[in-house]
Amino acid sequence: MLILTRYLGESVKIGDERTVTVLGIKGSQVRLGFAAPKDVVVHREEIYERMHAGTDRHRARDTCENSSQQPFGAATSCC
Repeated sequence: MLILTRYLGESVKIGDERTVTVLGIKGSQVRLGFAAPKDVVVHREEIYERMHAGTDRHRARDTCENSSQQPFGAATSCC
């Protein structure tokens, strides 16, 4: 992990096309701005984890349903 100190208004470049700027500091909160190409997806960590937790649950359910002898879409108790 790279640790940097930045002051209000200062930025960090990530590669040629990504910039993170400190926009505000209020108490223990820091407001950041992200500039990146439109094809780069940026999420807060807790949102990212929720999205992937949902994907993992769907993947587990699909594996469970596909490995059972029940008709497709039938309710299963293994997941």
